[in-house]
Amino acid sequence: VQLVESGGGLVQAGGSLRLSCAASGFSFGSSAMSWFRQGPGKGRDFVAAISWSGSNWSGSNTDYKDSVKGRFTISRENAKNTVYLQMNSLKPEDTAVYYCAARYGRIVQAPRNYDYWGQGTQVTVSS
Repeated sequence: VQLVESGGGLVQAGGSLRLSCAASGFSFGSSAMSWFRQGPGKGRDFVAAISWSGSNWSGSNTDYKDSVKGRFTISRENAKNTVYLQMNSLKPEDTAVYYCAARYGRIVQAPRNYDYWGQGTQVTVSS
């Protein structure tokens, strides 16, 4: 199993970044995918999640941390086994290492319920 994040970097406040997470070695299309982040000296915090698509014509369900609603968008491309996190209007408090995670089943926010994790990508937002 591999989850490989990319797209992190240094950006000024108000800027945008797009994170990607390429998955392999498990049933991506049947998995809920999430992004977490961990700031300096802090615990791992839920950011966003997207359910598996199934046969729902309305598409996948999503969930977001309150502080990123309206600024961040999670999406997935099952044909490429990839999940994305588009981050707009970035703030200094968004600075953290961002992790991609996967689990079989429904969306949940607790990190302990996730089966697979990536190595993380650093996002730094300067003021």
